[in-house]
Amino acid sequence: MLLTGASISRLSPRISRHFFPRRPVFQRPASPVRACSQLCYPLLDATKKLEEETLPWYQVIGKLGYGGYSTVWLCRDLQMHDYITLKVFERNSAEGQREVETYRHLNTLGTTDHAGAKLFRKALDSFQITSEEGNFGCLVHPTLGISLYDFRAQLRAKVLPESIVKLTLIHLLLALDYLHTDAGIVHTDIQEKNIMMAIGDPSILADFEEEEKSGPSPRKSVGDRVIYASRKLRRTTQHGRSTLCDFGQARRGSDTYHGDIQPYIYRAPENAGWLTWDLFEQGHLFHGRDSDKKSSDAHHIAEIIANSVYATEFFDDEGNWKGAIEIPSRSLETLEGNLEGEPRLLFLRFLRKMLQWKPEERFSARELLEDPWLRSP
Repeated sequence: MLLTGASISRLSPRISRHFFPRRPVFQRPASPVRACSQLCYPLLDATKKLEEETLPWYQVIGKLGYGGYSTVWLCRDLQMHDYITLKVFERNSAEGQREVETYRHLNTLGTTDHAGAKLFRKALDSFQITSEEGNFGCLVHPTLGISLYDFRAQLRAKVLPESIVKLTLIHLLLALDYLHTDAGIVHTDIQEKNIMMAIGDPSILADFEEEEKSGPSPRKSVGDRVIYASRKLRRTTQHGRSTLCDFGQARRGSDTYHGDIQPYIYRAPENAGWLTWDLFEQGHLFHGRDSDKKSSDAHHIAEIIANSVYATEFFDDEGNWKGAIEIPSRSLETLEGNLEGEPRLLFLRFLRKMLQWKPEERFSARELLEDPWLRSP
């Protein structure tokens, strides 16, 4: 399958060459509008390809996966002679538009020496597929490997070694510090599935292509649509650094936003703290579900305030819990079972710097980067 000028409407030049042309700080006034000829221009056959329409750009190889509002495909960039990942958003997707706008904003920031600027996924291009049914936005990314979620699932212990957890968190916190302080962006959807590992063995991409040629992935036809099954990249022991991805839920600027964000298990007071726990411990710290396994704000709050110094805010004058949910009897010390001695003490102190009820008492990403546990060998 080729994506050509006949099927797409460009939103911008390649993002790596800037969404918008640079303008000098001081420039002369705009030129006056010139009168154009009113003569009729030749109208060509709309079914015939013209000039740049004859140049194919991306060739789809196979489906890598899907998300809540997009599908992801491995493609060949026929102009740059390389593999890329194409993210195709659902029709008229608000998340897709938000992600494109976020990358446009990031691109206006220019070059920087901040290490975190290299630790989130870049966008190489952006275009739009148009049809009678609506518009489908697309982003082109460098191809990455598996997510932290899939990587951890491959391990026998189902948790990451302490050294890998520390390195992963350093990369994540550097990326967040850049986004928060330099870019004015809050990601709002930090979770294992949105942190991907760079590819250490590029041959897995060629293998994917050969496997798709020799044994095409299953698919089904629904009306005039074809729905494809995803194919996973070959397992490898060579992985690159962690990279923060997916800006579909990102917010920027100084506006105040309302509404829930994050999956239940990662919600405030600090989702980076919950992620740290999941990477290093057996099971989630919080679940936010009732006895029927349904999402429950009441159960989530009860888990959060267990042994909290602010718990009295949620009890009446007689000391009775204002909700109907039993407060679990537990603490970080009783739940942590992976470390001993000084490392265990430092790890729990690191977590508590994030797990603070009041936002002003939580440590920032930059402050957390100086934490003794994170910096210890």
